[in-house]
Amino acid sequence: MKENNASIEENRIKKIKTKTLLALSAVGPGLFLIGYNIGTGSITTMGMAGAQYSMTLFWALLLSGLFTYIMMVAYGHLSLVTGNTALYNFKTQIPVVGKILAIYVLLAMIFTEILSLMSIMGIVAELLQEGVRLAIAPDAGGQVIATAWIITVLVLLMFFALWFGKYKIFERILTGFVILLVFCFITVFFMVSPSYSEILAGMVPGIPDDPRAYRIVAAMAGTTCSAAVFIIRSIVVAEKGWDISKLKHEKRDAFVSVFVMVLLSAVVMAVGAGTLYVMGLTMENTIEMIHLLEPLGGEVAAFLLIIGIAGAGLSTMFPIVLIAPWILADYLGWERDLKSPMFRICIVAALVISFGSLFFEQTPPVIMVIAMALMAFILPAVAIPAFYLLNKKELMREEQYLPSRLWNIGLVSVILFSLVTSYFAFRGFM
Repeated sequence: MKENNASIEENRIKKIKTKTLLALSAVGPGLFLIGYNIGTGSITTMGMAGAQYSMTLFWALLLSGLFTYIMMVAYGHLSLVTGNTALYNFKTQIPVVGKILAIYVLLAMIFTEILSLMSIMGIVAELLQEGVRLAIAPDAGGQVIATAWIITVLVLLMFFALWFGKYKIFERILTGFVILLVFCFITVFFMVSPSYSEILAGMVPGIPDDPRAYRIVAAMAGTTCSAAVFIIRSIVVAEKGWDISKLKHEKRDAFVSVFVMVLLSAVVMAVGAGTLYVMGLTMENTIEMIHLLEPLGGEVAAFLLIIGIAGAGLSTMFPIVLIAPWILADYLGWERDLKSPMFRICIVAALVISFGSLFFEQTPPVIMVIAMALMAFILPAVAIPAFYLLNKKELMREEQYLPSRLWNIGLVSVILFSLVTSYFAFRGFM
C-alpha cells in the first residue's frame, strides 16, 4: 500500500514538473526579456526612487509597464506577421528615413548598452566582494578580495558560456535567474517588515520639485519601457522559431513577462519606501541598500539581497553581450549564428569593455542611472516606427493582422509617453 502511495506521489510530482516546464517553454522570449530587463539598473533605480520619494513615482512604473506590454506585443506581432526582425523592417519598409533611423537606433543602443555593461559588471563585482567579506571576515573593515579579480572570473565564465553556448542554453540560465530573483526579493520584502501604511500613503501620484526626480522618472521609463527590449523582442521571437500561428501565445508571453517585471520593480521600490524613506535615509548605490537594510532583516536578508541583485546583474549581462551582434545581424539581414566570426568578435569586445568600470571616477550605480535615462531618448525612435509599420496594409498582408482602433490608441499613447520621458531625461541632465 505504501509503495502504491509513493508511486502515485511520484507521478503527481512528475506531472507538476512537466506542466511547469511546458508553461516556462511557452513564455521563453518573455523570460529572456525579464532576465534582461530586471537587472541592477532596475533595482538601483527603483530602490533610489523608493528611498528618496517613497511611492510617489509608482505611477511612472505602472505606465511604463502598460506601455511595455503594448510595445512588446506590437514588435512580436510585427515579426510574426512579416517574418523579419525590427531593424530590418525599419531599413526596408520605411521610405526615405528608414535606413538612417535604423542606424541611429543601432548606434544609440550599442552606446547605452556599453555604459550599462560596464556599470553592471562593477555593481555585481562590488556585491560579490561584500558577500565574500560577510561570509569570511564580517568584522574586516577593508576588502577581502579585489573587484578586478572578481570581474576577471566572471568574464572568463561568461566567455566560455557564450563561446560554446546556444540560445536555448541562455534561456534556461535566465529562467533560473528569474526564479531566483522572484524568491530573493519577495522574501527580503517580508523579512525587513516595511511600513505598509507608508507604502500605501505614498502612492498618491506626483513629481517632487527636485531635478533628480525627473532623471529618476526617465531612468524608470528607460529601464522598464526600454527601446532595447522591443528591438530584442523581435529577435528572440525569431530565435524561438515562432510563426504566425503563435500570435495568441505571443500576447500571453508578453503579459507574463511584463507582470513579473512590474511586480519585482514594485517590490524593490516598496522596500525602499517602507524602510529607508521612513528612517530619512537616502540610497546612492546598491551596497548602501544592503548595509542600510541589514540591521532590519539581519545577515540572511543581506545575503539574499546580494544573491538577488547579483543574479539580476548576471541575468542582464548575457543579453547585453549579445545585443551588438544580434542587432547588427538584424540590420544586415544576416543569420544569427553565435559561432560566426562577427558574433565572436563582438562577444570578446564586449567582455573586454566590461572591465571599464575599474577606471570610472563615478560609482557604477550613478553610471547605470545615466545609461537608463539615455535609453529614454531612443524610445520615440522605436515607438513611432511601430505605429507606422503595423498600419502599413501591404506589410501586414491581411486585414485581420492590422491593429484595432484600441491598439492604435495604445500605440499613440506610447509615442506621447516616449516624448514626455525624453523631456524628463533632458530636464534631469540639464
